[in-house]
Amino acid sequence: MTTYLSTRGEAPRLRFCDVMLTGLARDGGLYVPEVWPTMSAAAIADLSGRPYWEVAVEVIRPFVAGEISDADLGRMANEAYATFRHPAVVPLRQSNTNQFVLELFHGPTLAFKDVAMQLLARLMDHVLAKRGERTTIVVATSGDTGGAAVDAFAGRDNVDLIVLFPNGRISDVQRRMMTTTGAANVHALAVEGTFDDCQALVKGMFNHHAFRDQVSLSGVNSINWARIVAQTVYYFTAAVALGAPARPIDFTVPTGNFGDIFAGYVAKRMGLPVRRLRVAANINDILARTLKTGIYEVREVHATQSPSMDIQVSSNFERLLFEASGRDSALVRNLMASLAQSGRFVLPDALLAAIRNDFDAGRADETECSAAIRAAWREAGSLIDPHTAVALAVAERDNADSKVPDVVLSTAHAAKFPDAVEAASGMRPSLPAWLDGLMTRPEHIKVVANDQTAIEQFVRSASRAAKQGIHG
Repeated sequence: MTTYLSTRGEAPRLRFCDVMLTGLARDGGLYVPEVWPTMSAAAIADLSGRPYWEVAVEVIRPFVAGEISDADLGRMANEAYATFRHPAVVPLRQSNTNQFVLELFHGPTLAFKDVAMQLLARLMDHVLAKRGERTTIVVATSGDTGGAAVDAFAGRDNVDLIVLFPNGRISDVQRRMMTTTGAANVHALAVEGTFDDCQALVKGMFNHHAFRDQVSLSGVNSINWARIVAQTVYYFTAAVALGAPARPIDFTVPTGNFGDIFAGYVAKRMGLPVRRLRVAANINDILARTLKTGIYEVREVHATQSPSMDIQVSSNFERLLFEASGRDSALVRNLMASLAQSGRFVLPDALLAAIRNDFDAGRADETECSAAIRAAWREAGSLIDPHTAVALAVAERDNADSKVPDVVLSTAHAAKFPDAVEAASGMRPSLPAWLDGLMTRPEHIKVVANDQTAIEQFVRSASRAAKQGIHG
């Protein structure tokens, strides 16, 4: 049975269901498996041609063993991926000779977050119902996580969901996916600040233990280990489709909070032959700078046409620091303390070298992003969103001569960012017909100051767990 420990080494070890419901460890760290499960080359090869939900069961099983039965996991995975509008769930298309695009946007809210969130909502509701408990989820979003969480958790009996997003810094489509559901258990808060402010508010709530216990606080940002595990699945399906385990594969990932690309690292630790994981950043390029210089230094966030990457504090990078340092939790605590105190830390040489063994990074500015959108339309008749465009720009510049197939993760549908796509390509992408009405339905939204105490008060008032005392 898999147990999990915190990157900071001062929280109790937990099993999967408690890790999923806990989110952030009580010492402020993030949970990772105590022992990495592995898959043999034969087991990886056997994934070829199987339905996506079956691959999900095979990849996720070792992380949940002894807590969720194969039958329950299979049923929930099948239900989750039946919500997707493409039979392959996450289809892979060739974009040029040795480059492929993995389309992760065929779910209900047109973003890669749906892949994990649709399964996570079912897993959480299942576990809470069995325990007779309720939970309150507070999630910070730079755009897509919130919409995916709202769609997945709306109307669920055992969960209240409060979403925090930076007011005026996400697209209209992204906002409306959070504010138009009408579900009584969903609350959308527009915070006067940046995504990093929203994320800091959520972390503050998790670190306020009396409040955390009162409302039975949980999180579904990529700090939640279950999110990472669910996202690991599509690295397997893409790599196997291109000949793994017999050949290595590269992945280029538009990166903000480091969760999506860390899922690729998990796949590699499990035995998938991933050669390089390439961080693709916009001008808010803290991770690209860190891999180049070894200095992680927070700077001002600049609003771009790829807002989900307008981030300076990448939460999941802590998981990589823990693994690449040989699981040195004291070092991780020191680095995180330095970040909290001074907004920067310096990686020891050995740690930076270990990270560079698996990762590299590139950045694309706004001009390069627009050029990639324009080129995709002119050369292939394909409309791509700005995050995918950043990744394609980086991949084509940094991977031009490689003989290894490179999979570029396409993380959102172009119609979520119609203004940016139209400005670059001259074509305005339209929402799928099944989202008719999204732009005209009434919105339910509350604009709030960046104030921890006031937001905690709102969460308390919205939490059925707090009112009824039904929590773990």
